[in-house]
Amino acid sequence: MTASPVTRSRTGARVERLPLSRFTTLGVGGEAEVWFVGTHEQLAEAMEAPYRVLGGGSNLVVADEGVPERVIRLTGPFAEADLVPDPALSDPPTVVTGWVGGGMPLPGLIRRLQKLGLGNLEGTVGIPAQVGGAVWMNAGTRFGEMFDGLHTLELVTPQGVRQVTPLDLDWGYRRSGIPRGHVVTRVRLKLRSSTPEEVRARMDLADQARKGQPKMKTPGCAFKNPGGVSAGKLIDEAGLKGTRIGNAMIAPEHGNFIVNLGGASSADVHALLNLIRERVGVPLELEYELWPEEG
Repeated sequence: MTASPVTRSRTGARVERLPLSRFTTLGVGGEAEVWFVGTHEQLAEAMEAPYRVLGGGSNLVVADEGVPERVIRLTGPFAEADLVPDPALSDPPTVVTGWVGGGMPLPGLIRRLQKLGLGNLEGTVGIPAQVGGAVWMNAGTRFGEMFDGLHTLELVTPQGVRQVTPLDLDWGYRRSGIPRGHVVTRVRLKLRSSTPEEVRARMDLADQARKGQPKMKTPGCAFKNPGGVSAGKLIDEAGLKGTRIGNAMIAPEHGNFIVNLGGASSADVHALLNLIRERVGVPLELEYELWPEEG
C-alpha cells in the first residue's frame, strides 16, 4: 500500500488517509481520512464535516471498507495530564486534579496515579483505551469504572465547548449518557488519597481477575452481561468457545472475546457475532461499537 500524502488543514491539523486497522486493538478496518488535532481550533475545523472520534481503538470493530466520515484523533495537549491537585476543589482525602486530556492513554494514566498513591480508578487497570473513549462508554470491570473517578468533563460540540459533571449525565453500566456529536476533550479526576502500596494492591486484585482473558488481538468483551448473567458463560454453554470463521475465533480462554489469529477481516468477526446471537438462548446487547453501525 502506498502511503498517502500528509496535508495540513487551515488550522494546522495533520490530515492523512490511513487504514484504521493500525489504530484498533483488533487489527481490522479499512481506510479513512484521519485528522490529528491538538487544539480546540483544530477540533472545531475537523467537526465541520461528518466525523467520528477514535480513541485507543479498543471495543471497536471497523468495516473492511473503512468509513466515509473524517476520523478524529486527539493529540498534543489533548493527550497530556495535569495531576497536580486543585486546592480550590480538593477536600482531603478527596483530591481533584487538573485537566487530563481525552487522548491520554488510560494504562499510562493508571500507572502514574498508582505512583502518586491516588485511587478510585484502579478497577480500570489493563483496559487498552484512551481516557476520552473510556469515559464515553464508562469502561470498567467488576472492580470499578471510569465514572468512579470523574469530577468534571469538558465536551466539545458543534455549538461550542461546555463543562458538565456526572450529575448532569444519565450514565450507567457501560454507558456515559454523553450525546452523539459530543467529543470528550478533557476531564478533571476526583480521586482518593491513599498510598502507592494500597493502590497497587487493589490494582493487583483487578488484574488477577483478568488472567483468564486472551492475549491475542481483541477488542475486549463482545457482549454486555444480560441481567447480571455472564455473557461468556452463556457462550461457553452454547459450545462456541474455540469456534473459528476465517481468521477470527471465539477465544478458547473466554467465550465473550473474539480474537484475530492474524489477517482476520471485519466480515469474519461479524459472522462470529451473528453465530453467537443465533446460538445463545437470550438476547445479547453488543458491547463493541461497530463502524458503520448495524442497520
